Amino acid sequence: MGVVNVTPDSFSDGGRYLDAEAAVAHALRLVEEGADLLDIGAESTRPGADPVDEAEERRRAIPVVTAVARAVTVPISIDTSKASVAQAALDAGAVVVNDVTALRGDPAMVDVIARTGAGVVLMHMQGTARTMQQAPQYEDVVGEVSAVFEERIRFAMAHGIGQRQIVLDPGIGFGKLLVHNLTLLAQLPRFACFGCPMLIGVSRKAFLGQLVDRPVQERQWATAAAVAMAVDRGAGILRVHDIRAMKEVAQVAMAICRHTTVSMKA
Repeated sequence: MGVVNVTPDSFSDGGRYLDAEAAVAHALRLVEEGADLLDIGAESTRPGADPVDEAEERRRAIPVVTAVARAVTVPISIDTSKASVAQAALDAGAVVVNDVTALRGDPAMVDVIARTGAGVVLMHMQGTARTMQQAPQYEDVVGEVSAVFEERIRFAMAHGIGQRQIVLDPGIGFGKLLVHNLTLLAQLPRFACFGCPMLIGVSRKAFLGQLVDRPVQERQWATAAAVAMAVDRGAGILRVHDIRAMKEVAQVAMAICRHTTVSMKA
């Protein structure tokens, strides 16, 4: 999943693709590099980020979704927690809604997903983007994230969303300390019980900087290690910035995993 941030303040590339023409060119480049799907977002969810009003988010996102949908054949995801933005993006050609609030941010979102049949990413986040990194605490991070997944899946299905529409994301870096992020990645197989694909976003994130003491733009190798481990533990969708490099990492990791599985059965 290639990342297209149409924002002035995203942690990794904020401001580089705020212009619609630049964002579309970036999206096309990601597809050329091998992206299987694109995630277009117009509101930063980095720690401490301020919310963007609905009109501004639509102004940023919809022209990009429209232009990209006309130019590529890969699926497009809209990264938003606002129902009206999601609906406009789906009308413009998106097929997935990546909701960091897991349908909690806007009461109308669940109806949009149910009515359109769009895919939906339900992400775990403790708090809000503004508050999530203010001393997050867990007794059992895997157990607590699992409990939220169970409740959110039940809520979604009770409102007409099919299980096949749902993707889960444990929200690496969203209301998590270093130990929580590492534990979640190490214990990803425990989420397989839900029967939903798992999306993992580790690309260039702060917890990697804590481990290797590198700034954002120098975390490619740390990202590669985390991507390989996520693949080994069952991640099905990898949300990344460096598509060509990370696709190769994922391809090699998957080949090794398949060989290991065959060898164990033999």
